[in-house]
Amino acid sequence: MPELPEVEALGAYLRERAVGHTVERFEVSSFSALKTFDPPPTAIAGLEITSAGRHGKFLDVGLGPDIHLVVHLARAGWLHYRDAFKSPAPLKPGSGPIAVRVRLDDGSGFDLTEAGTQKSLAVYLVRDPVEVPGVARLGPDALAVSRDEFAERIRLRNGQVKGVLVDQEVLAGIGNAYSDEILHTARISPFAMTQKLTEEQMTTLFEATRQVETDAVARSVGMKAAELKGEKRAGMRVHARTGLPCPVCGDTVREVSFADKSLQYCPTCQTGGKPLADRRLSKLIR
Repeated sequence: MPELPEVEALGAYLRERAVGHTVERFEVSSFSALKTFDPPPTAIAGLEITSAGRHGKFLDVGLGPDIHLVVHLARAGWLHYRDAFKSPAPLKPGSGPIAVRVRLDDGSGFDLTEAGTQKSLAVYLVRDPVEVPGVARLGPDALAVSRDEFAERIRLRNGQVKGVLVDQEVLAGIGNAYSDEILHTARISPFAMTQKLTEEQMTTLFEATRQVETDAVARSVGMKAAELKGEKRAGMRVHARTGLPCPVCGDTVREVSFADKSLQYCPTCQTGGKPLADRRLSKLIR
């Protein structure tokens, strides 16, 4: 799933490549992906792309004076920029993984795609980003809070720190992958309870969040959209590295699997050498 660094980089790439160009056509192949009807897709033809940024993990493309294309890429969505399209013909409904195509006046443009059968990609055309329910519910951006505000937000939820970190109403932008990296850097168990974190641990967690997310943004911004997924994988120390040695201590990276996702961690760095039982709401094996 694209998270804060990748969406920040996509926004930067669109600012460099697409801002200043005019939308020639906005084509919808997957009507389930488009969550709004007013303004209609036809309303943005002829509008200039004026901005590109993000709200947490939502991409926000400004169109003309008062329309926003807001995109949540979900788990398997992505943005593919095309310098030129193979065919001028409009997309047909159900055109494979392509949900939406935006054609620009110079012949370039981008596709919003989604792999797999679980369709969660969400596209909104709105006059104000806060009209998007997910944006309206977002907490402050993970890279915009002070240490004290960070601690206050984390302690809003009495739960396992992994789950709280990825709660977008607590802090916007952190997802499953980077939360694993943050907790590994902070040397904190993913199942540590937020209400039991010491002030020292909270400071360490805040600093790890800033370090991991800032470093990932620095690596990602400036890359083409097609290069971002590979960069994200290459930068991971524990996430998606089950069975490999921890680059810090050499212990084997372990995994806890849930119904629709998993987390990775290092026992030596994070849980005092004890593996976590691989079941939901696990506690340390005694």
